[in-house]
This record gives sequence, C-alpha cells and structure tokens, in this order.
Amino acid sequence: MSQTKKFIIDFDSTFTQVEALDILGEISLSGDPKAEEKLQAIKDITDKGMEGSVTFRESLELRLDILKANKAQISDLIDALKKKVSKSFERNKEFLQENADDIFIISNGFKDFIIPIVADYGIKKENVFANEFVYDESGKIVDFNRDNPLSKNNGKAETIKKINLEGDIYVIGDGYTDYEIKASGLANKFYAFTENVHRPKVASQADHVAPSLDEILYINKLNTKFSYPKSRIKVLLLENVHPIGVELLKEEGYQVEVVSSAMSEEELCEKIQNVSILGIRSKTNVTKKVLENANRLIAIGAFCIGTNQIDLETCQEKGIAVFNAPFSNTRSVVEMAIAEIIFLMRGFFDKSVNMHQGKWDKSASGSFEIRGKKLGIVGYGNIGAQLSVLAENMGMNVFYYDVIEKLALGNATKLDSLDQLLETCDIVSLHVDGRKDNNCLLDKKRIQKMKKGAILVNLSRGHVVEIEALKEAMESGHLRGCAVDVFPEEPKNNSEPFVSELIGLPNTILTPHIGGSTLEAQENIARFVPGKIMEYINTGNTFNSVNFPNIQLPFLKDAHRLIHIHQNEPGVLAKINQILANFEINIVGQYLKTNEKIGYVITDIDKAYSSDAIEALKTIPGTIRFRMLY
Repeated sequence: MSQTKKFIIDFDSTFTQVEALDILGEISLSGDPKAEEKLQAIKDITDKGMEGSVTFRESLELRLDILKANKAQISDLIDALKKKVSKSFERNKEFLQENADDIFIISNGFKDFIIPIVADYGIKKENVFANEFVYDESGKIVDFNRDNPLSKNNGKAETIKKINLEGDIYVIGDGYTDYEIKASGLANKFYAFTENVHRPKVASQADHVAPSLDEILYINKLNTKFSYPKSRIKVLLLENVHPIGVELLKEEGYQVEVVSSAMSEEELCEKIQNVSILGIRSKTNVTKKVLENANRLIAIGAFCIGTNQIDLETCQEKGIAVFNAPFSNTRSVVEMAIAEIIFLMRGFFDKSVNMHQGKWDKSASGSFEIRGKKLGIVGYGNIGAQLSVLAENMGMNVFYYDVIEKLALGNATKLDSLDQLLETCDIVSLHVDGRKDNNCLLDKKRIQKMKKGAILVNLSRGHVVEIEALKEAMESGHLRGCAVDVFPEEPKNNSEPFVSELIGLPNTILTPHIGGSTLEAQENIARFVPGKIMEYINTGNTFNSVNFPNIQLPFLKDAHRLIHIHQNEPGVLAKINQILANFEINIVGQYLKTNEKIGYVITDIDKAYSSDAIEALKTIPGTIRFRMLY
C-alpha cells in the first residue's frame, strides 16, 4: 500500500460484527432476572449514541451503570469477540498484517478488549486509540478514564489531531462519531461500513457506502487477493431458499437478494441483468431468453436435484457454470416413497378421511402388508437405488429399470424393459429426471400395462405421467391407489390455488411437491450448493458442475490463477501458452478438461500478470469467458 494512505478503522460493529458492550452485558447480566430488559436498554442507548441523538459520554455512563461488570469478565468478552470478527476483515487478514504501519484503530470502545483482538491481525498496540476502564480494588468496573478524549464528544477528531498523521486519511466505520472525523476536515474520505449494521443517518453522510472491506480495498486499487470484490457480486435467490444458504452467501461478502416465490420469464429477464449468481429451485425456468439478459451471470445454483428447468446448453455457450444438489435430499424422498407405499397398500388415507367425517370402518378388506410385494423402481439413480435398499430391508422384492446400465444393489433384479416392469410389479415408483424423452413416459397405453390393482407413486417430474390417463385408471379401478407429489402445472407460490383432475379420487395422496422438503434435506442442500458455487468463484473448481468439465483443483499457493473458458476447438491451449511465453510468464501448473461443447483451462503462474497479457488471453478466438482469481 502506498505510504500516503492511512486507514482509521472503528472497532465495534466494524472490525467486529457486534457492539462489545452489548456482549459484555450478556456476560455480566447472566442470571439477572431482569437481564433481557437491561440488555435491550443497553442496545437502545448504543443505537442512540451511534446515531448522535444522545451524547457519547452520556451513552457510556448509562451503559456502564447497567452493566455492573468486572475485570474477570473481560477475558470471557475477548474470547467471544474473537469469534465475531467481521468476515471481510478475516478474508483480508493478510492485507491488514502487511500494512500494519498504516492502519489505526480509533474507537470509543476500550483498549482492555480491543488490543487482544486486533493484535491477531498484526495491528500494533501503539496504533490502537481507545478508552480505558477504571476498576476498584475488587476488580469491579466503576468508571472510565475521563481525561481520555475518546470518552468525550468529538473525541475521535481530537485524537487524530494529536496523532498528527500525514498523507491521505480514510475512515471506515458505522457510527456518527466516525463521520465526525470527516466533518472536522481531518479525513479525505468517510466509508460507511454496512456489513454488520446499516444506520441510514450515518450512510447518508458518507462519501461511499461500503458493504465490506473488500469493496473499500477494491475501489482504492488495494485488493490484491481477489481480482473482483465479493461485495460487488450480486446474488438473487428465489423460491424460499433455506436461510442457511442465504447466510452462507452473505458471510462470503456477496450482496444477497431473497425472493420467496418463483419468477416468470419476463420478471426474471428484467431482474437478472446485473446478477452474478442465481439460486433457484424447481419452479423457476431459466430459459435462453432469460440467459440472453444475464449480462454478468457467473453461476447458477439449483437448490434441488433436477436441472431440467435450466437451459444447460445456453449456459455452456455463455460460460455459466451450473451446480445442483444431487444427493442432499435423497433420504427425504425415499422415506416419503416408503411411507406412501405403506399408506396406499393399507388404505390409510381414505380411512383417515372417513374418520374425520365420523365414519368408523374397521374392515381389513383391501388392506395389505408390503412384505413380499413386488416393487418396481423406474430410474435407478441416487434415489431409486436407496429406495431399493430400504424396500428390500422391509421384505419387498425389488425390480428396477433404467435406460443406463446400473449395478443392482442387494437382491434387486434389473428388468430389460419398462413394459416388463409394469406388467410384473404390484407397486411402481417413478424416479426419473425431467428430460424431454420422459414426457408422458407413463401414458394411457403404459398405465394399462400395469397389473390390475397395482399402485403408482410419482415423486419425479409432473410431465412424466399422463394425468388424464391416470385419472381414468383410478376411476375404472384398474389401479387401486396412487400418490402424486409433482404435477405438469404447479402454483408459483403458496397463495396461488392448486388445480388438478386428480382432486377427490379415492386412495389418492396428493402432496405439494414436498418430496425433498424436510428440514434436514433443505439444510443439506443449503450448505452444499453455496459451497460449490463459492468454491468455483474462489478457486475455479468445477467438481460436481452439471454442465462444465469437472476439474478437482489442488490448493493454490504463491501463484496467480487464470481461468479460460472456450469453445471446444483445436489449438486453444497452444495459443494460451504461446501468449504466456511471449510475456515471459512461467507456468506453475495447468489443468485442461473438455466436454463436447467447451474447454476449461486453469493456469497457475508465478509472477504478476500485465494488462497486455490479460487482453491477449481474452481475445483468443473462441474465448467464452476469462477470469483472474488472484
């Protein structure tokens, strides 16, 4: 960093995610019957002080009086604060350590806990300016050093005058006292830091509203770790993605917008224009038209198993990586299939409805165990295979059919055709994907091939079964039961009505596409998909991508990583290497993988790259997208 730039950083809610005195209150008031009321009072006083509506000294006096803390509790506070350092400061720890001479902490907090926290980030003790507690003989906090200018109004400005810093001074903070430094004419710029808390009154006075430290370093051309700040990566999450997924992406430093419902093609075309990462579930269709409007899209996360709602080919052509969660909800879907098979075989659903209507039917007629029955599984992927294992353990005879050769698990029997399976089995459970070839896979002709009195379970895709034909088979008695979780047309959100020809049929279980909707499954998906997207953005790793060549990359150390996505045509790798040779850039490691459409090259180099070299790499014929990571 240029020696003319000095950064003054606030501590509470800036360097850390929290207000330290709020946390000290939670420690010191533990066991107090009025703890909740007192903690809320401390927070209210803190906010008023930060916004400038009460004087700082007054807010400090009021909070310490409520806290009733002691010296022994400061150690517990330090332990708690070390776990609450702001994520973007953690990400840029190396920057803080390398530029320790030019970084100052000026805070209205207290040295007692600030110095041990910031020391881990290389910040010098002599560069920390803060208040000091006054203790009595027993170690109780009874006051603060009232001679310290930071205990008074406008104390930060007065402190900076005494330090007499030279060069450009940039202030990073979340409170009104930080703005006062700029207002006093002692700083070149004030950055309102909003990663942890957004105070509108403070932000309105700022030269720049900064959602993270990454953003500040980027606009000052100091961000050496990432070629593009994470704070500028916009994420759009649709269809009630689990909060864990939302939080993980926010913690990474991205700007995250959450929409509870799906979007139409027109809505998404408008919304996606400045989005870098899109997260969807099964109801949102990412069409060619949508992708033509996606000017900045890097990756799509399908928070589900299927990806047929996404135009994968166009994503490839535009260099957009797509990730899904192929295993995360497997158990949930399988348990639902088992439950529905038992319910249908026993007639539980109709008996329950009758009971709610006051009808008592204790007859065993039409009620069967599943043990010894023949289960036919159509689609022997992750879900079909696990269903096979659990069903066999429950005493069922398992048969399966798949267009791809799959190894039988346990004593399952592979059948040569779908028709053979339909004619053989008492229960048919569908677990195929949503490809066009599977449209009306079970049409009227095939449903008629099923054994009379058989039951059908569809937890795959709505268009796989011809609904009118299924209705006829149920009404005629050819089938004795069915369970359907997916439909050709589904409501976009919970407020839209559900319409289906299957409503009201006997021994028919209808569920609102909830096969994978358990807390466990949604949490697994919410952790898995963001993890893969962040790994791709941070390292270039494409392992588990459904449309990119899969590359598992080694850990990068002491090198720069260049990513080149191109049309799969001969000679591209040679051109990349020739350009690097022309600029005398040595290759540390290189990884290439292709599929039928695109090539994916990762090149690690051991020296800083020039802008001319980068431009040359970007203009290689056939280039789809080029990224620099470090």
